[in-house]
Amino acid sequence: MTLCELDNYFRGFLKIEDYATDPSRNGIQIQNSAPDKKQIKKVAFAVDACEATALAAVENGADLLFVHHGLFWGDCEVITGSVYARYSAFLKNDLALYACHIPLDANNPYGNNYGLAARLELKNLKPFGEWRSSVIGVKGELDAVLSIEQLAEKVLKPGEKPLAILPFGKKEIKTVGIISGGAAGDVNQAVSCNLDAYITGEVNHEIYHYVRESKINVIGAGHYQTETIGVNLVRAKLEKETGIETIFIDIPTGL
Repeated sequence: MTLCELDNYFRGFLKIEDYATDPSRNGIQIQNSAPDKKQIKKVAFAVDACEATALAAVENGADLLFVHHGLFWGDCEVITGSVYARYSAFLKNDLALYACHIPLDANNPYGNNYGLAARLELKNLKPFGEWRSSVIGVKGELDAVLSIEQLAEKVLKPGEKPLAILPFGKKEIKTVGIISGGAAGDVNQAVSCNLDAYITGEVNHEIYHYVRESKINVIGAGHYQTETIGVNLVRAKLEKETGIETIFIDIPTGL
């Protein structure tokens, strides 16, 4: 498949056009030298577009890097310093870049939030968490009640640890809301839904007392750790359906 054909493939299920309020410039961010002719034989997947992931993709023989966090966030940047290093890693190696931010958070079933819900085996799933007029998260019910520590252990892969646990809610957790990444401020939506626990990536100082006073459990499972899910679900889907070789580049930030 060419880059243009892959763009159509990804758009077919990621529904990028449904998230026009996302300033992340979703889709092809850097093309290759022949986007309608050059065959993409290997695709690398990673959470972040940076010099390190680009060079790792090149070293592993990839023609395209698919990421959750791309290079563009609405505003233009001058191409100097670290920005030049990032761009040149792609351009010098004819490596294409494809980014999918909010659409990959929200997608059912290939996104970060529904992927985490599947890991928890949540039932009675319903859309949850509004962001710029789009609903990007999910809420549901556990099969059996869990403690906050048990929930944190289940939501993470073996060897991963949560960044923060705020155990201010019920001791027995049944209902859970999920918005991956940097959505600490959206805990108020979990409170409004009367959920027992809220899972996101980051937890900041500003929400601490609100969480305690609202008597809700919150897990900051790691921005990076909660957003490896979607890229790997898309990776597995691409490889299964097209036969294109794929690789996941794991460069955790610890944040």
